[in-house]
Amino acid sequence: MPHTVKPWPYPRWIAHRGAGQLAPENTLAAFRVGASHGYRMFECDVKLSLDGVPFLLHDDTLVRTTDAPEQLGAGLSAVGGDHPWATLSQLDAGSWHSRAFAGEPLASLAAISSFCRANAYCLNLEIKPTPGLERQTGAVVANHAARLWADAAAPPLLSSFDVQSLQAAKGAQPQLPRALLLDALWSGWLEAALSLDCVAIVCDQLLWDATTVSQARSAGLHTLSYTVNEPAQAQRLIDLGLDGLITDRIDYFAPARQPSAD
Repeated sequence: MPHTVKPWPYPRWIAHRGAGQLAPENTLAAFRVGASHGYRMFECDVKLSLDGVPFLLHDDTLVRTTDAPEQLGAGLSAVGGDHPWATLSQLDAGSWHSRAFAGEPLASLAAISSFCRANAYCLNLEIKPTPGLERQTGAVVANHAARLWADAAAPPLLSSFDVQSLQAAKGAQPQLPRALLLDALWSGWLEAALSLDCVAIVCDQLLWDATTVSQARSAGLHTLSYTVNEPAQAQRLIDLGLDGLITDRIDYFAPARQPSAD
Protein backbone atom coordinates (compact mmCIF):
# COMPACT_ATOMS: atom_id res chain seq x y z
CA MET A 1 0.00 0.00 0.00
CA PRO A 2 1.52 3.38 -0.98
CA HIS A 3 2.67 5.69 1.80
CA THR A 4 1.50 9.28 2.10
CA VAL A 5 4.13 11.90 1.24
CA LYS A 6 4.06 14.52 3.99
CA PRO A 7 4.23 18.26 3.24
CA TRP A 8 7.77 19.42 2.48
CA PRO A 9 8.90 22.31 4.73
CA TYR A 10 11.93 23.35 2.68
CA PRO A 11 12.47 25.55 -0.39
CA ARG A 12 12.97 23.80 -3.73
CA TRP A 13 16.19 25.65 -4.64
CA ILE A 14 19.26 24.87 -2.53
CA ALA A 15 22.67 26.55 -2.82
CA HIS A 16 25.45 23.95 -3.03
CA ARG A 17 28.11 24.36 -0.29
CA GLY A 18 26.72 27.81 0.45
CA ALA A 19 27.25 29.66 -2.82
CA GLY A 20 28.19 27.13 -5.47
CA GLN A 21 31.42 28.37 -7.04
CA LEU A 22 31.02 32.09 -6.33
CA ALA A 23 32.71 31.97 -2.92
CA PRO A 24 34.94 29.60 -0.94
CA GLU A 25 32.78 26.56 -0.31
CA ASN A 26 31.45 25.70 3.15
CA THR A 27 32.35 29.08 4.70
CA LEU A 28 30.16 31.74 6.26
CA ALA A 29 31.18 34.00 3.39
CA ALA A 30 29.66 31.50 0.98
CA PHE A 31 26.39 31.47 2.90
CA ARG A 32 26.27 35.27 2.79
CA VAL A 33 26.86 35.27 -0.97
CA GLY A 34 24.20 32.62 -1.47
CA ALA A 35 21.75 34.62 0.61
CA SER A 36 22.53 37.76 -1.39
CA HIS A 37 21.37 35.88 -4.51
CA GLY A 38 18.02 35.13 -2.90
CA TYR A 39 18.68 31.61 -1.62
CA ARG A 40 16.94 30.58 1.58
CA MET A 41 18.28 27.03 1.81
CA PHE A 42 21.85 25.82 1.73
CA GLU A 43 23.72 22.53 1.50
CA CYS A 44 27.01 22.03 3.32
CA ASP A 45 29.35 19.28 4.52
CA VAL A 46 30.18 18.64 8.17
CA LYS A 47 32.76 16.50 9.94
CA LEU A 48 34.47 16.42 13.34
CA SER A 49 37.69 18.00 14.55
CA LEU A 50 40.03 15.90 16.68
CA ASP A 51 38.36 17.27 19.81
CA GLY A 52 34.84 16.61 18.54
CA VAL A 53 33.80 20.03 17.23
CA PRO A 54 31.57 19.78 14.12
CA PHE A 55 32.94 21.99 11.34
CA LEU A 56 32.41 22.42 7.61
CA LEU A 57 34.75 20.69 5.15
CA HIS A 58 34.04 18.58 2.09
CA ASP A 59 37.30 16.72 1.54
CA ASP A 60 38.99 14.37 3.99
CA THR A 61 42.07 16.59 3.80
CA LEU A 62 42.62 20.32 4.15
CA VAL A 63 44.88 20.64 1.11
CA ARG A 64 42.46 21.84 -1.56
CA THR A 65 40.53 24.48 0.36
CA THR A 66 42.86 25.86 3.05
CA ASP A 67 46.45 27.00 3.57
CA ALA A 68 47.09 23.99 5.83
CA PRO A 69 50.19 22.83 3.91
CA GLU A 70 51.89 26.17 4.65
CA GLN A 71 50.56 26.62 8.17
CA LEU A 72 50.88 23.09 9.50
CA GLY A 73 54.13 22.13 7.80
CA ALA A 74 55.13 19.01 5.92
CA GLY A 75 55.42 16.85 9.00
CA LEU A 76 51.82 17.16 10.18
CA SER A 77 48.75 15.31 8.88
CA ALA A 78 46.66 17.00 6.17
CA VAL A 79 43.53 15.21 7.39
CA GLY A 80 41.08 17.71 8.84
CA GLY A 81 39.88 15.38 11.55
CA ASP A 82 43.41 14.93 12.88
CA HIS A 83 43.56 18.48 14.28
CA PRO A 84 41.77 20.24 17.15
CA TRP A 85 39.38 23.05 16.40
CA ALA A 86 41.76 25.62 17.89
CA THR A 87 44.21 24.78 15.11
CA LEU A 88 41.63 24.44 12.34
CA SER A 89 39.98 27.76 13.20
CA GLN A 90 43.25 29.62 12.45
CA LEU A 91 43.53 28.37 8.86
CA ASP A 92 42.79 30.49 5.80
CA ALA A 93 39.92 28.83 3.92
CA GLY A 94 39.35 31.68 1.47
CA SER A 95 42.55 32.57 -0.36
CA TRP A 96 42.46 29.42 -2.51
CA HIS A 97 39.27 30.77 -4.10
CA SER A 98 40.20 34.41 -4.68
CA ARG A 99 41.85 37.42 -3.06
CA ALA A 100 38.48 38.84 -2.13
CA PHE A 101 38.04 36.08 0.44
CA ALA A 102 41.59 35.97 1.83
CA GLY A 103 41.59 35.14 5.52
CA GLU A 104 38.10 33.63 5.58
CA PRO A 105 38.18 30.92 8.28
CA LEU A 106 36.71 27.48 8.33
CA ALA A 107 33.17 27.55 9.70
CA SER A 108 31.98 25.69 12.76
CA LEU A 109 28.51 24.19 12.69
CA ALA A 110 27.62 26.51 15.57
CA ALA A 111 28.46 29.58 13.48
CA ILE A 112 26.43 28.30 10.54
CA SER A 113 23.51 27.58 12.86
CA SER A 114 23.60 31.13 14.25
CA PHE A 115 23.55 32.58 10.74
CA CYS A 116 20.74 30.33 9.52
CA ARG A 117 18.57 30.71 12.58
CA ALA A 118 18.97 34.49 12.72
CA ASN A 119 17.76 34.73 9.11
CA ALA A 120 15.22 31.86 9.07
CA TYR A 121 17.28 29.97 6.47
CA CYS A 122 17.06 26.21 5.98
CA LEU A 123 19.93 23.75 5.84
CA ASN A 124 20.75 20.40 4.26
CA LEU A 125 23.57 19.15 6.43
CA GLU A 126 25.60 16.42 4.74
CA ILE A 127 27.41 14.24 7.28
CA LYS A 128 30.86 13.74 5.73
CA PRO A 129 32.80 11.60 8.21
CA THR A 130 36.54 11.22 8.31
CA PRO A 131 37.10 7.53 7.40
CA GLY A 132 36.80 5.40 10.50
CA LEU A 133 34.58 7.90 12.33
CA GLU A 134 31.30 7.18 10.56
CA ARG A 135 29.17 6.35 13.59
CA GLN A 136 30.79 8.88 15.91
CA THR A 137 30.31 11.67 13.38
CA GLY A 138 26.68 10.78 12.74
CA ALA A 139 25.84 10.78 16.44
CA VAL A 140 27.78 13.92 17.40
CA VAL A 141 26.49 15.95 14.45
CA ALA A 142 22.92 14.91 15.23
CA ASN A 143 23.31 15.82 18.89
CA HIS A 144 24.75 19.24 18.06
CA ALA A 145 22.07 19.86 15.43
CA ALA A 146 19.30 19.01 17.88
CA ARG A 147 20.71 21.48 20.41
CA LEU A 148 21.57 24.25 17.95
CA TRP A 149 18.19 24.07 16.21
CA ALA A 150 16.08 23.43 19.30
CA ASP A 151 12.49 24.55 18.64
CA ALA A 152 13.31 25.62 15.07
CA ALA A 153 10.36 25.62 12.68
CA ALA A 154 12.41 23.67 10.11
CA PRO A 155 15.26 21.61 11.58
CA PRO A 156 18.24 20.78 9.37
CA LEU A 157 17.86 17.87 6.98
CA LEU A 158 20.65 15.41 7.83
CA SER A 159 21.92 13.56 4.77
CA SER A 160 24.78 11.20 4.05
CA PHE A 161 26.08 8.66 1.58
CA ASP A 162 27.18 6.65 4.61
CA VAL A 163 24.51 4.37 6.05
CA GLN A 164 26.39 3.94 9.33
CA SER A 165 26.42 7.70 9.88
CA LEU A 166 22.68 7.91 9.27
CA GLN A 167 22.06 4.95 11.59
CA ALA A 168 24.02 6.69 14.33
CA ALA A 169 22.20 9.97 13.71
CA LYS A 170 18.89 8.16 13.98
CA GLY A 171 19.95 6.49 17.20
CA ALA A 172 21.08 9.76 18.74
CA GLN A 173 18.27 12.09 17.61
CA PRO A 174 15.51 10.09 15.90
CA GLN A 175 13.25 13.15 15.56
CA LEU A 176 15.60 14.95 13.15
CA PRO A 177 14.78 14.44 9.45
CA ARG A 178 17.19 12.28 7.48
CA ALA A 179 17.92 11.71 3.80
CA LEU A 180 19.92 9.01 2.04
CA LEU A 181 22.39 10.32 -0.55
CA LEU A 182 22.92 8.18 -3.63
CA ASP A 183 25.40 8.36 -6.50
CA ALA A 184 24.14 4.99 -7.79
CA LEU A 185 20.97 2.98 -7.31
CA TRP A 186 22.62 0.14 -5.47
CA SER A 187 20.62 -2.96 -4.61
CA GLY A 188 18.33 -2.27 -1.66
CA TRP A 189 18.58 1.53 -1.75
CA LEU A 190 14.89 2.05 -1.15
CA GLU A 191 14.73 -0.50 1.66
CA ALA A 192 17.77 1.11 3.28
CA ALA A 193 16.14 4.54 3.21
CA LEU A 194 12.99 3.14 4.79
CA SER A 195 14.91 1.24 7.47
CA LEU A 196 16.63 4.51 8.39
CA ASP A 197 13.22 6.26 8.60
CA CYS A 198 14.43 8.74 5.99
CA VAL A 199 12.10 11.46 4.75
CA ALA A 200 13.93 11.91 1.43
CA ILE A 201 16.31 10.53 -1.16
CA VAL A 202 18.98 12.85 -2.60
CA CYS A 203 20.23 11.50 -5.95
CA ASP A 204 22.61 12.32 -8.71
CA GLN A 205 20.25 14.00 -11.17
CA LEU A 206 20.79 11.30 -13.82
CA LEU A 207 19.24 8.69 -11.53
CA TRP A 208 15.83 10.35 -11.46
CA ASP A 209 13.23 9.36 -14.03
CA ALA A 210 9.51 8.71 -13.88
CA THR A 211 10.08 5.20 -12.49
CA THR A 212 12.50 6.09 -9.69
CA VAL A 213 10.50 9.15 -8.66
CA SER A 214 7.39 6.99 -8.48
CA GLN A 215 9.23 4.39 -6.40
CA ALA A 216 10.38 6.99 -3.91
CA ARG A 217 7.07 8.81 -3.67
CA SER A 218 5.11 5.57 -3.31
CA ALA A 219 7.29 4.84 -0.30
CA GLY A 220 6.45 8.26 1.18
CA LEU A 221 9.86 9.76 0.39
CA HIS A 222 10.62 13.21 -0.98
CA THR A 223 13.00 13.59 -3.90
CA LEU A 224 16.04 15.87 -4.21
CA SER A 225 18.80 16.08 -6.79
CA TYR A 226 22.39 17.26 -7.08
CA THR A 227 24.16 19.10 -8.74
CA VAL A 228 21.75 20.82 -11.13
CA ASN A 229 23.58 23.47 -13.15
CA GLU A 230 21.90 23.56 -16.56
CA PRO A 231 18.42 24.92 -17.42
CA ALA A 232 17.41 21.81 -19.35
CA GLN A 233 18.40 19.61 -16.41
CA ALA A 234 16.42 21.75 -14.02
CA GLN A 235 13.32 21.77 -16.20
CA ARG A 236 13.37 17.98 -16.58
CA LEU A 237 13.54 17.52 -12.83
CA ILE A 238 10.87 20.13 -12.13
CA ASP A 239 8.62 18.36 -14.66
CA LEU A 240 9.23 15.13 -12.74
CA GLY A 241 8.04 16.92 -9.59
CA LEU A 242 11.27 16.90 -7.59
CA ASP A 243 11.11 18.60 -4.21
CA GLY A 244 14.66 19.94 -4.11
CA LEU A 245 17.34 21.01 -6.60
CA ILE A 246 20.87 21.58 -5.34
CA THR A 247 22.83 23.92 -7.62
CA ASP A 248 26.18 25.63 -8.04
CA ARG A 249 24.62 28.17 -10.42
CA ILE A 250 23.20 30.53 -7.85
CA ASP A 251 24.02 33.34 -10.28
CA TYR A 252 21.79 31.78 -12.94
CA PHE A 253 18.85 30.24 -11.08
CA ALA A 254 17.02 32.91 -9.11
CA PRO A 255 14.91 30.95 -6.60
CA ALA A 256 12.33 33.70 -6.19
CA ARG A 257 11.55 33.46 -9.91
CA GLN A 258 11.48 29.66 -10.05
CA PRO A 259 8.47 27.45 -9.37
CA SER A 260 8.21 26.31 -5.78
CA ALA A 261 7.81 22.71 -4.66
CA ASP A 262 4.27 23.33 -3.45
